[in-house]
Amino acid sequence: MDHVIRAVRADEWEKVKDLRLEALRDPAARLAFHETYEQASAEADAFWQERTERAAESDAVRQFVAEGPDGVWHGTVTVLVEPAGVPTLLGDGEPAQDQAAIVGVFVRQESRGTGLIEGLFEAAVGWCWELREPTPVRVRLYVHEDNHRAVGFYRRFGFEPTGVTAPAPTDPAERELEHVLVR
Repeated sequence: MDHVIRAVRADEWEKVKDLRLEALRDPAARLAFHETYEQASAEADAFWQERTERAAESDAVRQFVAEGPDGVWHGTVTVLVEPAGVPTLLGDGEPAQDQAAIVGVFVRQESRGTGLIEGLFEAAVGWCWELREPTPVRVRLYVHEDNHRAVGFYRRFGFEPTGVTAPAPTDPAERELEHVLVR
């Protein structure tokens, strides 16, 4: 793999925006994301600037990208730190223990099946395990019940289903399944 896996930098907001909009145009976006292309593309530049700065410099969130030798970003994953007793950004309560959540997973179509996603997850989970305050005891994610390719990868990486489900934001009749990786 000739990609560099790294955290985003605060000044890269335009690339963050472009990759997110591309992800939301992907045919599987309905199963993977909680917003639509129309919603995200309507956001002002200030939104993207603040989002990228937070994902680059905060201890509460970190976004990783896979950058090709030509400078093109081929994939991304974001980690949200969820301290015990604090409401989560996912809006599903207050965890009893320090944990982290993986969100915003995307790999460009032409880079799927190349090992890129493994590198992104190794960086994201590795960053979680290096945190000292709070110190996550587990990393979790939600995946749509019909996103079988993603479920397969998460299971191969070591994530296990917890049995916890939530309504899919795009269609409350469908379910998202929580998976966790314990330290």
